[in-house]
Amino acid sequence: MDKKNAVGRGHSRRDALKLFGVVGGSLALHGVLGGMPTFAWASTTPGWQASDMPALTGKRMLVTGGTSGMGFEDALALSGAGAQVIIAARNAQRGAESIERIRAQVPDARVRFEQLDLADLASVRSLAQRLNAEGEVLDVLINNAAIMAPPQRGVSRDGFEMQLATNFLGHFALTGLLLPSLRKSPDPRVVTLASIAVNRGRINFDDLQSENNYNPYAAYAQSKLACLMMAFELQRRSLANGWGVRSVAAHPGVAVTELVERGPGLESEFAQQWAKDRDVYHSAAQGALSSLFAATAAEAEGGRYYGPTGEEEKRGPLGLAKVPEAAADADDAARLWSVAERLTGVRYG
Repeated sequence: MDKKNAVGRGHSRRDALKLFGVVGGSLALHGVLGGMPTFAWASTTPGWQASDMPALTGKRMLVTGGTSGMGFEDALALSGAGAQVIIAARNAQRGAESIERIRAQVPDARVRFEQLDLADLASVRSLAQRLNAEGEVLDVLINNAAIMAPPQRGVSRDGFEMQLATNFLGHFALTGLLLPSLRKSPDPRVVTLASIAVNRGRINFDDLQSENNYNPYAAYAQSKLACLMMAFELQRRSLANGWGVRSVAAHPGVAVTELVERGPGLESEFAQQWAKDRDVYHSAAQGALSSLFAATAAEAEGGRYYGPTGEEEKRGPLGLAKVPEAAADADDAARLWSVAERLTGVRYG
């Protein structure tokens, strides 16, 4: 096999691994509270585990991509704590299998599947319409689903670069469309998953869709940086408009999930290195701790960014994650928000 093409169009393994192994270029920022960047050094959540979640009976929560990886672990843990969980994903068969696995461990789990293709805005609108029509409260939305670094540039049903569409634009639209159901909750939260790849990301407003130069890893980093900027901008707008939504960002560090298989592929150099080092990475359950904390802990603050605090934030105890300078740029975040509104046709409020 051509080793260059194994990671996609001649992009080296270095392109891939540096996204997940380097935090250089970050500031000692940890979020945005009240519209202003926040600074901190120590973990605020020492030793927090899924067993520390409060009872969630009566809470209704939606997890995108809940059929595998960290999304499944989120759905399992939330169900175990008594929440009513909606798994939103593309594959109905995998949804049924996930529910069966959850009920094998939590026999009285209140969990259901709803079909959702984040790369198809019609599918996003359909799900939001169904849920809003039910008239029930939605307490928590976990924007978890993602794809990572497909070797060839793909295009969504709506004509967007596939990673940007799935990871960012679909979640932007879903969150805005579900705002009516979220605002019925006394403490609504939106948890958006980023990645340590954001530390090497930038928003290329001149070629947002990677039409002129597609690098699979750069496109992934851009999409996840967009997610982090969305989380902070949502917090700012929630405060400014009185929406009452607590917007929290999280990342899992480096966790062993199916992202590599579905992205670069199991035969890529990146996957081979991933397999070699997998024992030093988080499991999917460990990787899910940051999103579970953000979704349920009383001390999880809107505008904060949580993740592992070990070496280069790849793994380790849960705490405040560092925010790259690009994600703290409020002007760029507002610009990106406007672009997302135009591309998706979804306006909040």
